[in-house]
Amino acid sequence: MKLAGKRALITGGGSGIGRAIALLFAGEGCQVAIAGRRLDKLETVAAEYRGTPRILTHAVDVADRTSVDALFAWAARELGPIDILVNNAGINLPKRTMSELAPEDWDRLLSVNATGAYNCLRAVLPQMREREDGLVINISSISGKRAGVLGGVGYNASKFAMTALATTVAVEEAQRRIRVSSIFPGEVETPILEHRPVPVSAERRAQILQPEDVAAAALMIALLPPRAHVPELVIKPTVHEYV
Repeated sequence: MKLAGKRALITGGGSGIGRAIALLFAGEGCQVAIAGRRLDKLETVAAEYRGTPRILTHAVDVADRTSVDALFAWAARELGPIDILVNNAGINLPKRTMSELAPEDWDRLLSVNATGAYNCLRAVLPQMREREDGLVINISSISGKRAGVLGGVGYNASKFAMTALATTVAVEEAQRRIRVSSIFPGEVETPILEHRPVPVSAERRAQILQPEDVAAAALMIALLPPRAHVPELVIKPTVHEYV
């Protein structure tokens, strides 16, 4: 029970990487709350975990600041001080090139992927500053390190923004012992693949990273003592098509 006594709030916890992190952290004794747009999916994940304490659930739209504020007010009552925030909520869309991407889709990508992470950081930092302790793990993408056609112009821009946000806040808050880490996964077998312009084959899905691989990386970061900070961690499939 390596995370016994810790409390974690995970956005985008209803599937994929968020689900895997929630179940892994809970299995290590962490009190976990998961948030996302669909409460039914969150409750399905919570029901998967049979241990104690139970995984808590709350609906949120991270792009909506009022919704985020309500989430963190609820977490303060039901969860208590948040030791670990995992910013995992993220989206992509099938039409990704500059010529295809509609202005409203650009806005949505930036509001969820970048502003959503900002909203959650803004909400959690005051309590972490007060304690002079805390860890934020941003689940970004390799698209936040290297822009390419696969991610698309809007997704790439949103993930670069997320990278800059994490890097800057980590420097600003270092003296308060608040750590902000970015994980940059390559291809992962998650529902976001359903929004690829070209379908991903079953063979390819079996070769790429699984959500549990990224969850293991997040756990490694979470287990480090406060004196140790991992600013960035890149994790990619051993066999990959895109460089």
